Amino acid sequence: MKQFSHLGRGLLLAASAALWLAPQAGRAQSLDLVAAYRQALQYDPTIQAAGQALAAGRELAVQGDALLKPRINLQAGVTRIHEHMDSELPGPAAGLLPSDSSGTARQATVQLVQPLYRQGARATRRQLHEQSALAGTRYDGEREQLVLRVAEVYLGVVVAQESLRVEQSELAAVSQQRDRAQARFDVGHGKITEVHEAQARLDAVQARLLTAQSQLELSQAQFRETVGSTPRQLAPMADGFAPRLPEPASLAAWQARGEAGNTLVRSQRSALDIAGAELDKNSLKARPTIDLVAGYGAKNQSGGLSALVAPNGERNASIGLQLNVPLYAGGGLDSRQREAVARRAEAELQLSAARRDVRLKVQEGYLAVTTGVARVAALEQALVSARSALQATTLGRDVGTRTALDVLDAQQRLASAERELVQARADYLLGRLRLAAAAGELSEESLRALGPWFAS
Repeated sequence: MKQFSHLGRGLLLAASAALWLAPQAGRAQSLDLVAAYRQALQYDPTIQAAGQALAAGRELAVQGDALLKPRINLQAGVTRIHEHMDSELPGPAAGLLPSDSSGTARQATVQLVQPLYRQGARATRRQLHEQSALAGTRYDGEREQLVLRVAEVYLGVVVAQESLRVEQSELAAVSQQRDRAQARFDVGHGKITEVHEAQARLDAVQARLLTAQSQLELSQAQFRETVGSTPRQLAPMADGFAPRLPEPASLAAWQARGEAGNTLVRSQRSALDIAGAELDKNSLKARPTIDLVAGYGAKNQSGGLSALVAPNGERNASIGLQLNVPLYAGGGLDSRQREAVARRAEAELQLSAARRDVRLKVQEGYLAVTTGVARVAALEQALVSARSALQATTLGRDVGTRTALDVLDAQQRLASAERELVQARADYLLGRLRLAAAAGELSEESLRALGPWFAS
């Protein structure tokens, strides 16, 4: 049984060491957050789809401008004609309309239409421009979400690696305590209860180690699916991790920035403008329109066709104004107007809801940063205290004032403090990014600003 226990510990240590050491190779050329984000830009299908949506949205502005520009149409036709008349015409008319004739008639017309007064088209143009701007805002939002996803999976791997290292260290320490208790019992200086207590603690650490290994594999898979590469050389968090309060240190200032720049608020503001343009467009559909219309046409024919059947060499040019006045549309215009009024009211309420949600998101991010500063400082002090307590407890055990169980408890508290500290640091960094996202200021530069908190 003891041989199996030693063998199991050896296999766990070997497997965990392989998972831990592989990402550490080549740390001098670590992949930082900015590089990971740039890789994700080229790989992530969500941001690629957002880019195509942006390209499509930009065309809406072009289509809107086209509504007020001139349109030129060309119409042309070729007709084969065979004419036969059974009745005989008087002499002069018989020359103009022979009883049998055939030939080919051709005609072509070019027409230019320039809108002069189309208020509905102007409202539609404004609406299409707003829809184009909305596409750009949505793309900005997708890029912000990609920044957050990359940071989450990146820090997820870093935390998982550190958690695995902590479990490895605790496993080695508890294994040493278990072997020491067994050796003392074998020579008659220890109690069997100490051996069982150490073995129980060792089994618990082995279970946590397996969980840490599984979590690291999952975090690596999430990183790979987001960034497109295996996370083998990620930069760890720096030893001298010194968190800072947000600048400015004012929740109200951050909330104001969020209401002005958050992509959700900007999207809803564009949606309100689009609804307003739709209302204008429907209210203006009953107005008359005036267009400048110019045209040029030509007709000719070949064969023996009469000039009365198919003119030959005819040319005509025209220019004028065309007025169109809608009189009645079955009540559809009034219905669409009422619908547009309701849609605009809906957009106003959605904008108010978006501003409320953004204020809450900004507050959440702001508190995550401010409390994160105090939390990291407290856990750093707790880690120092846990190390000192372990040293004192170990010394007390050696002189007989503390027990082996006390040492195991101190080792467990030290491992717990290390895990909590690395998670608190990751939460602080994510809090900064989420605050920037809530304020509508999250970008690649935000990732670059986190560089001092990572080891170079």
